This record gives sequence, structure tokens and C-alpha cells, in this order.
Amino acid sequence: MTMIEISLPDDVAQRARTAGLLSDTAIRQLLEDAMRRRAGRALLDVARSIQEAGIPPMTAEEIEAEVSAVRAGRRARRPAGSAAPADGPGADAGRS
Repeated sequence: MTMIEISLPDDVAQRARTAGLLSDTAIRQLLEDAMRRRAGRALLDVARSIQEAGIPPMTAEEIEAEVSAVRAGRRARRPAGSAAPADGPGADAGRS
């Protein structure tokens, strides 16, 4: 667990406390929401860049081929006899 100390103007701290926003749970949720929004904006920026570059959308078959290639590469790099992790990278290696 990481401890964080922040400095806020008194009026902001009081309003946040009154609104219940200074609890561990509330701050964690605020941070998770902010990170999700940031990731969404980044995704939209990439989509906009792809559209502006005139790159055509990939077909489902092209996407599946790319996913299969990544999975095959992961399997090839895995030491012989080792199993894929239960989740995370490589977890879907048996599904190709």
C-alpha cells in the first residue's frame, strides 16, 4: 500500500471532506475514473490519427491474424515445458 500526502487549499479540503471525497475509497475511485478517462482520450486520439492518415479499418480476419501472430510469438519465446500464466499476457495462448 502506498501512502500519499497532498496539500489543498483549506476551502477545497473542507468542501471535499463535506462531499465525502477524502476517504481512501473515494480517492481511489477518483483516480481510477481519471485514469479511465485519460485512456479513453488516448484511444480516441489514436483513432483520430488513423482516420486522418487514411488508414483503412482492419477486417475481422485481419485482426484475428494479428492476434494469432502475437500469440504464436509468445508461445515461441516461452521456455519449453513452461505453462502460460492463468491470466495476463499469454493466458490466451491456447485459444489460437
